[in-house]
This record gives sequence, C-alpha cells and structure tokens, in this order.
Amino acid sequence: MFDWIEQARNLLARGEAPVLVTVVKAEGSTPREPGARMLVSALQQWQTIGGGHLEWRALAIARTMIQRKVRARHVERLSLGPSLGQCCGGVATLAFELLTPVDAGWLGTLEERLRRHLPSLRTVMFPAPSATVALPDVTLGEPEPDPDASAGPAHGVCTLWQAGGQRGLTEIIAPPTFHIVLFGAGHVGQALVNILGTLPCTVTWVDERDTQFPAAVPANVTIEDTDTPEVVIRQAPPESYFVVMTHNHSLDQHLCQHIFLREDYAWFGLIGSRTKRRKFEHRLRDRGVPAQRFEQMVCPIGVPGVTGKQPAVIAVAIAAQLLSVHEEREKTQRNTHTPADAPAAR
Repeated sequence: MFDWIEQARNLLARGEAPVLVTVVKAEGSTPREPGARMLVSALQQWQTIGGGHLEWRALAIARTMIQRKVRARHVERLSLGPSLGQCCGGVATLAFELLTPVDAGWLGTLEERLRRHLPSLRTVMFPAPSATVALPDVTLGEPEPDPDASAGPAHGVCTLWQAGGQRGLTEIIAPPTFHIVLFGAGHVGQALVNILGTLPCTVTWVDERDTQFPAAVPANVTIEDTDTPEVVIRQAPPESYFVVMTHNHSLDQHLCQHIFLREDYAWFGLIGSRTKRRKFEHRLRDRGVPAQRFEQMVCPIGVPGVTGKQPAVIAVAIAAQLLSVHEEREKTQRNTHTPADAPAAR
C-alpha cells in the first residue's frame, strides 16, 4: 500500500526525479478514490490511479514534468468523458509533484511514522499558476484525534484549499485500520496470507509451528510463532478481525474461548462446518460463554455461494467476506461523521 515511499527514496538516491500523482478529489463516477496514488519514473510506475485513459494521460503529464523539470507541483482537473475516451462520466482532480532530493526528508519521516503505526497530517503548498519553477514546502504534522476545520481532512480524504492568497493540499496518510489476526499457517492460512498481503490491511499471523511459515512474507504481515496464542488475542488492538483456522480442533476451541473474553473485536470467524459450530457452541456454553455471544461467531466462513474445497478457493471466499464486512463498517462510520471543512493555511 505504501511501497511508493520506499521506491521514491530509492529513485532519489539514484539521482532520479520521480513524480507522485495523487487523486485529491473525485466527482461522480471515477476509477479510484481520493488518496489513491501512483509513483512515476521515466520508465516505470508503481501503484495505480485506476488504469484506462485517465492513467495514460496522468503518465504522459508526469513524464513531461520529468523531462522538462518544470512546474514542480500543480493540480489538474480531468473529465472522464469523450476527451479521455472513458464513459465513467466523473471528474478526477489529480495533484502532480515532481520530487527532488529536498523531499527525501519528509519521505523518510513518513515511512518511519507508518512503520510505528502513526498517522501523519501532510500539507503541500502549490505555486501560483503563473510560476514556472517552484519548490514549495511539504510539512508533516500530527493529526488531531477528531479532525475539524483546523486539523485537516478526515481519514482517507484529501482537501484542496485556498486561503490568504495561498493554495495547498492537506491529507492524512495513515496506516490501515483494518487489522486481521490469523491463527493457523496451514494450506488455507498460507493461501489467505498471499491475498491479504496485497490488500490495505495489516496481519498478525500466529502458529506455534515455526517451520510452517514461509521464508518471506508480505510487508504488511507480522509472524508470531508462539505456544501462547491467547496472549496475542489479549494484545490485539480494538476492532481487530479474528480468523481461526488452526490444525487442531482443541486449539481452535481454546482460541474461541479467549476471543469471547473480549467485547471490542470487529469480527470473528471460525473455519469449519455447521456440525463443528454446534459442537463448539455446546462445549463453550459449558465453559461459561453466554449463548447470545455465539451470534458474534461466523462459522462456516467465506462468502455464500463459493463451495470449492481447494485452499486457494477457500482463501478467496474468506478474503472477500473480510473485505465486505470491513467496507460495510467503514460506510457506517462515515455516515455518522460530519465532513470537515477545508483547513486554514499553515
């Protein structure tokens, strides 16, 4: 999700000047949401703003900037209609930033903050339209817990603003709030991690069998090879998504019992059949778990209609279910949050 930061720093270290392209506003139907971005060098690109002619046009603009080394930062509003050969009908506003060695500082700070799971409030100043050469400041700050007009946009939203003759972009760049705790490194667990490694989430992958883990895992995955998995459950952040699929039914039951000790998880899924669910409900009830809590345990797991038994098929069904639940929760949270106004100049 944030590999563009490392790539940008590598390019700058090699003396190349890449362009960072960010979707800062989306009106109507557009391929990507505000905050989506791609990094462009003279020959390559990383990530995507949605493909199609919009991306082709953005690549052409970015590479012209690299070639000419002018207009260090600017904004373009592109209609996704006949002029771009797309029928989406929306309008995408893109920010283009030609990065130079001066930008290595805030890129390094941003990378470190994300590694520490800290969000950053990023403000970019743009030159006047008549300027031909400019190197505006980029600042990183600490976003306030409840963003308002003075603190910047809400999570995942960019704000273009103008105040006192200045024009700028303010955005919050934050680590994913979608945290998954996956128990089990068997065939399905490994297939699921391969998928989750490509998604905007973080994963804690737990198994007592350290030899089950592959030599390399995606950057958003942390391995916990432990024989006390209940500690991982206690230490997981609030709103975590628990997925239980170990090699041992007794261990599955043990994990379920400890997950039910928490009241603040977002979702809890257990791999298995309806027969397994009934047996677990009976045993857990005997161990003091209130019957009403079983409504919070999803078993079997996976989106309905996918019946294949291959590990990859099961993994796709589970990943789709996790995404569906998470997006529905985010939609509910957005609907209860009042959008922030444009921030004042800083």
